[in-house]
Amino acid sequence: MTSDPLLLTGELDEAMARLLRTVSGFGPADVAAASLLPGWTRGHVLTHLARNADGFVNLLTAARTGEPIPMYASPQARSADIETGSGRPAADLLADLRHSAERFTAAVAAMPVEAWAATVQTRRGPWPAAMLVWGRLREIEVHHVDLAAGYRPADWPDAFAQRLLHEVATGLAGNPAAPAMVLRFDGVRSELVVGDPEGAPTITGPAPELAAWLTGRSAGEVLTVTPDGPLPIPPEWI
Repeated sequence: MTSDPLLLTGELDEAMARLLRTVSGFGPADVAAASLLPGWTRGHVLTHLARNADGFVNLLTAARTGEPIPMYASPQARSADIETGSGRPAADLLADLRHSAERFTAAVAAMPVEAWAATVQTRRGPWPAAMLVWGRLREIEVHHVDLAAGYRPADWPDAFAQRLLHEVATGLAGNPAAPAMVLRFDGVRSELVVGDPEGAPTITGPAPELAAWLTGRSAGEVLTVTPDGPLPIPPEWI
């Protein structure tokens, strides 16, 4: 699982191509339909993805120029842009999604090698610029599922699913609200530990299903718990 942004660009291009194929089939009723995110239609999700690309372009520009450019003008502006853009026709949403992705690709191509070592200010705090391509890939793959249009966690490439699972589990390990558990995937060869493993349940299943459950994209129906019992309740993933 690489963190090299330039090596991840191929995966990002493939993920965007899959997303665009899904969205290209949407009509008026499709974009107005509910997504898996409470209170958001598919139009909201697609507008968010387009504005997210522009936000990442701002961060890449900040890394390249040294200017303190925020990801979004403000949290209120971000929300307003998503709400305003959500009701557009399907063709406009598709074009916006495609063109914003092209702007992100151009911003990545413009990055000199040394700029990837910069730290940028995301809406949740400082982040290494070298992680921005991964961050964009994560947004595309997770929100593609949120469109509720036939793309499921089981469709995630294995490398993406395992990286997401490792990232989420690492975050939970530092969260005192997270229940202790052992996550087992890839047969019995791989385990991730959250909290004190002594007496903690072992949750077993494919990496995509574990990642989907921990990120709130699945109820974990295909996962097994040892010893037998209910699944733990992980904190909300944000």
